[in-house]
Amino acid sequence: MRPHRIASVLMLFAVCLFPLSSGAQTASGTIAGLVRDTSGAVIPGATVEASSPALIEKVRSVVSDSQGLYRIVDLRPGTYTVTFTLPGFAMFKRDGIELSAGFTAQVNIQLKVGGVEETITVSGASPIVEPAP
Repeated sequence: MRPHRIASVLMLFAVCLFPLSSGAQTASGTIAGLVRDTSGAVIPGATVEASSPALIEKVRSVVSDSQGLYRIVDLRPGTYTVTFTLPGFAMFKRDGIELSAGFTAQVNIQLKVGGVEETITVSGASPIVEPAP
């Protein structure tokens, strides 16, 4: 084969593959949003978990960035539950998020300050008492 003919065949092959790869990208969805506290301040470092039977791994998790933003990408279409947690704040759960191919579900939430919880463990032994002779 001549070099220009090989280049033409390779170019045609690449053009045929491009629509297939771009179509595959739209087969997934995204859940994204902003995590704030009740005063409106952004919350960095919150753990955000998306769970669904549609996921092979069942749960996908990310952490909100310094501006309180999070983004969970490449999610299969299905129904999702999203859970937000951060020490010092009450857990927040949003059920029934329907995600379709190529759709970004915007889930913005406000975390409430949680109660301070402490666990105190007391251990000890009773003193040994020796009887008097």
